[in-house]
Amino acid sequence: MFQIPVGTCIPGAQAKSWLPALKDKGFECFAINFHMTYSSVDLAQLGPWVRGELEGTGIAVSALGYYCNALENPEHVRGLEYAIDHAHLFGTRTVSTFAGALSGRPVPESIPQFKKVFGALARRAADQGVALMIENCPMNGSWESPTCNIGFNGAAWELMFDAVPAENLGLEWEPAHAMGQLIDPVAQLKKWVGRVGHVHGKDANVHWDAVRQSGISSGQPLADFRTPGFGDTDWRQVFTILQKAGYTGCVSIEGYHDPLMQKQWEYTGQKHALHYLKWARGGDFAPNPWA
Repeated sequence: MFQIPVGTCIPGAQAKSWLPALKDKGFECFAINFHMTYSSVDLAQLGPWVRGELEGTGIAVSALGYYCNALENPEHVRGLEYAIDHAHLFGTRTVSTFAGALSGRPVPESIPQFKKVFGALARRAADQGVALMIENCPMNGSWESPTCNIGFNGAAWELMFDAVPAENLGLEWEPAHAMGQLIDPVAQLKKWVGRVGHVHGKDANVHWDAVRQSGISSGQPLADFRTPGFGDTDWRQVFTILQKAGYTGCVSIEGYHDPLMQKQWEYTGQKHALHYLKWARGGDFAPNPWA
């Protein structure tokens, strides 16, 4: 059985300072992420540096992330093409992103543009052996009024994968974004695990008392994002579902969201999450001591 690696996400603009500090802390993979901009980072230079920094460690880059709105911004399309073309320099064949949106218009109205943009991006990626993974983050949007990502739940995924039925187009899934929509993450993963190519290790506490008292339209947040080990997700079930499905990707802790384990406590929270997630997968591999 493949033992799913547990790692963490590193902001691309900080990679050169953060990666050397984290590579000997027990993380087994790293996702290198950018949001909307590359901040003048040259991927052609950064990729070989990252591979050189990780050489001999056994640690891989699980994904190169560029989260953007390619449905409305041509420069974001070029940014995704840039990531696709340079992913191999990081030693990864996974590029993670948002599905984009026609902001403020109902999800189905974005599908024709999604088909046009991501049909072409998926073909470009397939030519280079790259898979495109859509994160299930609503970015504070809704079905009727999305912001920059329509790919946040199963109803949207049905439309997206029908429009672009490419084998190299899938999901970067995390339970926290399901829970923020009051979706059972375990039930969702069971249905969609075949499309999952990368997993974010982020959890949540759902405010069920507030939901029961005030519903979902009170303007109050439905959940707090938490570092794994402090949230409501049964990660043992998550790993079991992934393993049974033959998942060969990574679980990358996505920090910097926990309202308690933040700032000077950030690494403390991530270290706890690392140990917790390794425990949830069954610990570290130990060969049978008998013949």
